[in-house]
Amino acid sequence: MIGRLNHVAIAVPDLDAAAAQYRDTLGAQVGAPQDEPDHGVTVVFIELPNTKIELLYPLGDNSPISAFLEKNPSGGMHHVCYEVEDILEARDHLKAQGARVLGDGEPKIGAHGKPVLFLHPKDFTGTLVELEQV
Repeated sequence: MIGRLNHVAIAVPDLDAAAAQYRDTLGAQVGAPQDEPDHGVTVVFIELPNTKIELLYPLGDNSPISAFLEKNPSGGMHHVCYEVEDILEARDHLKAQGARVLGDGEPKIGAHGKPVLFLHPKDFTGTLVELEQV
């Protein structure tokens, strides 16, 4: 059902510093910051030959990343994102297997302009999983 790894998301306490570290220290191609108000984050994508790194920074007072950074002030891995061909089919299959879909269970449009869903980390060995339709 799942396809390739789309990205690994890392919550960061300083978006500019993190982007500079990837660009200047590691020599990576770093995108421009983009606000995602529906998700409460500002993101920067780091392009790698085989996948992407998504840097996450809180946007607004109700950002889920704020709570994450309170628990992890230095930042850290937030989630992994896998591609799926049909997000509704994947959702229905996962729910039938007992996996919990976060929110109301309906896909939202993610940072790549495609439908996404998140799966409860307690159902996936402590890892928050994002599914993105390709």
